[in-house]
Amino acid sequence: MKKLRVRFKLWLSTKNVEGVFGDGKWRLLRAIDSEGSLNAASKTLRISYRKAWGDLSKAEACLNVTLLERHRGGRMGGATCLTKQGKEWVKAYGKFHSEIEKATEKAYEKHIQELLR
Repeated sequence: MKKLRVRFKLWLSTKNVEGVFGDGKWRLLRAIDSEGSLNAASKTLRISYRKAWGDLSKAEACLNVTLLERHRGGRMGGATCLTKQGKEWVKAYGKFHSEIEKATEKAYEKHIQELLR
């Protein structure tokens, strides 16, 4: 048998809104931070610009924070960068994700890995 590994999807939701913030939006914000624009980030992640824009607008509205600072294009092109709150969300979610990942791996080792021996 091939070695198994734990995989999971993690997201935050409200009672009324699914997927307020999770791995996808976290990766998108990180890509915007490194690429310098929403357009470039959406191309890098192979998602449509419209989906990326909609997802982040939904997150901002639900979280009541401004994650992005947007500068409209023109001849020189536009730019998008993370606000201070956006950077804080990326950092905090990264730590949260890492802790959940470690706990998941520990639970896997405790409950499942023994079955494979």
